[in-house]
Amino acid sequence: MRCHAIRIHHTGGPEVLSWEEIEVGEPGHGEVLLQQTAVGLNYIDIYHRNGLYPVPLPSGIGLEGAGVVERLGPGVTDVRVGDRVAYASAPIGAYAEWRAYPAERLVALPAGISDRRRR
Repeated sequence: MRCHAIRIHHTGGPEVLSWEEIEVGEPGHGEVLLQQTAVGLNYIDIYHRNGLYPVPLPSGIGLEGAGVVERLGPGVTDVRVGDRVAYASAPIGAYAEWRAYPAERLVALPAGISDRRRR
């Protein structure tokens, strides 16, 4: 599946952020495929971008997000397709429309908690 994500190919200021089309594969063992509905923006993302906290390049960016589970990888039993979930840890790459993510690191979003920005 093709989608878009923010990527960095070298470290620096905001100008190194690039909106790119990427390939997102099927979820691996213990992973789910998420359609992201919200992404957290945090100061640590700047440290990754500017190289203070090095990441292998090229790389995605971002550590927090929320979304809907669209597919399950082998061995996933704790979440179901259609579940609304959130996460706040590695692996890096939250600034994306879709992503594969370890199911064991997901938390369910209760019905009363929105993943939409308030206006």
